[in-house]
Amino acid sequence: MSALRVPALELHLTDRDIRILEDLEQYRMLTTRQVQRLHLPVKPLGTHASVSAATRGTTRILTRLEGLAAVIRYDRRIGGLKHGSASTIWQIGGAGERYLRALRGDTARRRYREPNAPFIAHTLAVADVAVTLREHAAAQRFDLLTLDAEPACWRPMSGTAGDAVTLKPDLYVVTADARTETHSFVEVDLGTEHTPAVLRKCRLYQQYFQTGTEQATHGLFPAVVWLTPTVKRAERIRTAIATDRTLDADLFWVAPAEQAIDHLAPYPANTTT
Repeated sequence: MSALRVPALELHLTDRDIRILEDLEQYRMLTTRQVQRLHLPVKPLGTHASVSAATRGTTRILTRLEGLAAVIRYDRRIGGLKHGSASTIWQIGGAGERYLRALRGDTARRRYREPNAPFIAHTLAVADVAVTLREHAAAQRFDLLTLDAEPACWRPMSGTAGDAVTLKPDLYVVTADARTETHSFVEVDLGTEHTPAVLRKCRLYQQYFQTGTEQATHGLFPAVVWLTPTVKRAERIRTAIATDRTLDADLFWVAPAEQAIDHLAPYPANTTT
């Protein structure tokens, strides 16, 4: 690791570098392609004429930050990701993490554990939803008022036995247009959880709904949007929720991940949640 101290590191960072570090901290890890989509968009939103040119520029930036120990490259390959520089996975490095803490005056060091393959796959899938939302907002298709990742989106509550419980959505999203706001808790499903586990999470959301805490704060309860890898998986979860007599199916929306924007962007005026 570089011996650069935080004040020295600041001399080497651009405003864009700092935004990249902030995103790596917020989303835990990102691929080169995801960083490119966020920070080096192609025309007309950016200056690069092609994705390949933007990806090369992104790789140069990340490699430079890697040399400063501000980011680190994660070498493990995840099933479903193609080989190549665009699929390289990045995390914030020790120097980058210390620099951001110094900016905030935060003395609590963040603990990083060695992630396993399922954790990485899920983290990148959640990040991809966030990246897509930010891309659409940057293209002025809607306003993105709130985009909270873990742990900022977590909600403390009391369990059925009065014990402290934390509801842990993957994302909390608020989008808006001139007519409406859309509030959503997002659950990114990769098809690896058994249906009973999905239903237990749904019951936790319903328990939180029944506390009235969210409604008291925001005047409504967000839609709980499950995003799945396939249409078949979406149908399975939707059916399981509908046939569970303990659940209010109206709280939950289930859709394949490619339809995320249809459910997270502002709803048409004649749509209710």
